[in-house]
Amino acid sequence: MKETYLQLVRTIGTVLEEANIPYQFTGQAALVIQQVALDDYNEIKVSVQWDVFKGACDALAVYSPSPPEKTVERAVTQFVKDGMSVTVSCTYNTTIRTDPYHMSHVVDHTELWCRSLYSYLYDKEMARYQEAIHAYLTREQQGFTAENEQAWNQNNYLALVNRYGQPMELAEKISQNPKWRLYPFYKYLDEVKGKKITHLMGSNGVKAVALAILGANVKVVDFSKENAAFANELANASNVKLTYVVSDILSLSDDHLSGDQDIVLMELGVLHYLIDLQPLLEKVKALLKPGGYFVLHEFHPISTKLITSTGKKHKVTGNYFAPAIERNPVAFTKHMPDEKKSELAQVVQRKWTIGELITAVGQSGLVIKVLEEEPNHKLHDSGLPKTYTLVAEYV
Repeated sequence: MKETYLQLVRTIGTVLEEANIPYQFTGQAALVIQQVALDDYNEIKVSVQWDVFKGACDALAVYSPSPPEKTVERAVTQFVKDGMSVTVSCTYNTTIRTDPYHMSHVVDHTELWCRSLYSYLYDKEMARYQEAIHAYLTREQQGFTAENEQAWNQNNYLALVNRYGQPMELAEKISQNPKWRLYPFYKYLDEVKGKKITHLMGSNGVKAVALAILGANVKVVDFSKENAAFANELANASNVKLTYVVSDILSLSDDHLSGDQDIVLMELGVLHYLIDLQPLLEKVKALLKPGGYFVLHEFHPISTKLITSTGKKHKVTGNYFAPAIERNPVAFTKHMPDEKKSELAQVVQRKWTIGELITAVGQSGLVIKVLEEEPNHKLHDSGLPKTYTLVAEYV
């Protein structure tokens, strides 16, 4: 049934493409195109550009579609093929190609346009498919995490030394002013002495060591053994205790999900390694005690998804809303010698909008207390958001 279904989807897509009709498959068909496993394959829905709706009906005339039904908002025609109901519709005065979730996927060498599965995580009418969508994203995440883990375990220790110097040198600098290393989110941590803090994707341990110097009981979770080696040397040089768990955060065992942490911290350039935020937030809740806080300090998507800056010149080069999966150089590339850069593997990233983040945190049951958007401190960039801090309580 699935193969018959996909064959009909490919045929309809090809017919519309050849007729130069902007379109996108929606609903069940969109999910099947994106390889989400479903229990049934019985309906195909496709939206077309409103001002060429008649052309779409003409192109599909071989299927004897029903006479269009029109309202003040939309037009709809239907037909049945191979036991499957096909609905072709348009919404007046909307442009298919400007839909931020309008995505292209290749299925058996055929390019098909469909609505991104991410749009259906917030759609009540598609609630019955959300479990299947999350299951698909979990499977995909496992492969992406393996790629990212490989990238972060190749010469990263060398890059850290190139950036910070030897752990002993860095330890002395951190001890002089540990709070400075936690700017600007330290104010949301309050007094950390005696608190249990888990730093997820805590990388090189700089923030964790600063917290430990201030008296916190700190655990770091990160999948990079080279990060762990540097962090442990840094902690020893700083005469503080640090627990470093080498693990993908989504694979944390129950032994580490103690439910007694005062704070779970994540910061700067980490969220984009996750293609689904729901599993992350479930781990955060499993770590926190009631009344504990999740503190996320991240780069603002305006600066990572939309605007490219060169000196005083700013240019809109990206699509803020695009839910695309990207491949980019691993973050420490810039700290490697030029002759080594070409050897480094790339990482897989999914950059989130503020709206997607807030929605995911809200749906998780965590209570958002603060969302502070922070400006760039360069004078010519001062009107642009550079980072943000989100604080949410586990009640």
